[in-house]
Amino acid sequence: MNPSAAESATELPASRRAIITISVMLASIMQALDTTIANVALPRIQGSISATQDQMAWVLTSYIVAAAIMTPLSGWLAGQIGRRKVFLYSVLGFTIASMLCGLAQSLSQIVLWRLLQGICGAALVPMSQAVLLDINPPDRHARAMAVWVMGVTLGPILGPALGGWLTENYNWRWVFYINVPFGVFAFLGIASAMSETTLRKSRFDFFGFSTLSIGLLGLQLTLDRGQLKDWFSSTEIWAEAIVAGVSFYLFVVHMLTTTKPAFVSPALLKDRNFLTGNVFIFIVGVVLFATLALLPPLLQNLMDYSVFTTGLVTAPRGIGTLLSMFIVGRLGRVIDTRIIIGFGFALTALSLWQMTGFDLQMNEASIVWSGIAQGLGVGFVYVPLAAATFATLSPALRNEGTAFFSLIRNVGSSIGISIVETVLTRSTQTMHARLGEGLSVFNPEVQARMVGGASPTMLARMNAMVTRQAEMIAYNNDFKMMLVLTLATIPLVLFLRKPKPGAAAVLIE
Repeated sequence: MNPSAAESATELPASRRAIITISVMLASIMQALDTTIANVALPRIQGSISATQDQMAWVLTSYIVAAAIMTPLSGWLAGQIGRRKVFLYSVLGFTIASMLCGLAQSLSQIVLWRLLQGICGAALVPMSQAVLLDINPPDRHARAMAVWVMGVTLGPILGPALGGWLTENYNWRWVFYINVPFGVFAFLGIASAMSETTLRKSRFDFFGFSTLSIGLLGLQLTLDRGQLKDWFSSTEIWAEAIVAGVSFYLFVVHMLTTTKPAFVSPALLKDRNFLTGNVFIFIVGVVLFATLALLPPLLQNLMDYSVFTTGLVTAPRGIGTLLSMFIVGRLGRVIDTRIIIGFGFALTALSLWQMTGFDLQMNEASIVWSGIAQGLGVGFVYVPLAAATFATLSPALRNEGTAFFSLIRNVGSSIGISIVETVLTRSTQTMHARLGEGLSVFNPEVQARMVGGASPTMLARMNAMVTRQAEMIAYNNDFKMMLVLTLATIPLVLFLRKPKPGAAAVLIE
């Protein structure tokens, strides 16, 4: 922060600083809350709008992809029209989109409004961090960042439990309506207390941004609709894949040949730590959000958990993440960051190994402890990974580097959800066929159990039993796939150069 900014922060009245802090953190919590609050309500939403389980992945991925695309654009917009205006427009748009999500009557409507939520919410978390740094003098930055980390982490922790309680006691629509009072208070507080920042007009690489955005959308549509359209037997999937491939090609060529500042500088790709760190954060996005997408339908559809109970048993993973983020700051001073990252991935692998043993008779403890282990693992990975990723990167590249880092994490989340849902659907069909092979009415053991003959009711019960077992095996196969992916990633730690001592601790102090 420059001297004038520090001086204005010092002169800012405490009451005004408090209003701004509360307002921007309300906005951040609202945005962070929506990354998890809808997960536990997905089975109810699915029944309400008559959608299939793989189609419900669009409700999650549409939000993540839109946020991923718009995050790098938020900083540039703040320089063009001012951070206060960006914040106000974002809060207003996010609040309206939340209300429209609650009013949605079809899958297409809810996906459209989730896209709008992601577009409007992308700026809220990074902008809130910048605002807290600007309104506090340097000697209060540590405290301000502690408030910011707490707020951003609080959303995912509260999301599952709050979403479950609202869905159970009211309606799934309230997981979106709950954003409205948050948004109103945040908007009023920002409008009344926040000053406008100095404009910094600059050129934005619209061609690079457009080609990357179209490529990401094409890839996501290919993944989301591939299972529904039987993949490349469909002309639509071919068209979407070709659009994605051509867009990515144009983006790479533009990035490597342009003489003007590109959306992503080629210099980023020459840094070994940065490249390795982005592979790691991609895997973190895949594992964390794919698991959160799988657990609610597993618990509600197969285990007959209530929505509220589902929220309660999945919330502890957020507590694990919060605890590990505080611990890792102290460990970063005395232990090699690469060892901490490897330990975090090992904990994540342990949690996934526990999940591969899930069955239809398991109790809540299995879910809670595996969730805590995964939360601890992700926390031990995330903070030191950020330190290692940027440890050797030139300071001049940090702004676009952090934007690209966030983009890769969100893309990993979106792709991960799409892949596990596709594997789940196909694996369920395969396992149903295999398990059903031994349940022929001509099998003597089956005949012995069919007192009174093979009535339609009896056959329906047998089919339901086979389906539940097939789905459980399919979920276990998804967890095994993520376990293998996590274990295969651990050796990449060796490619990281050792960051400066204490770098991980600085990030959360």
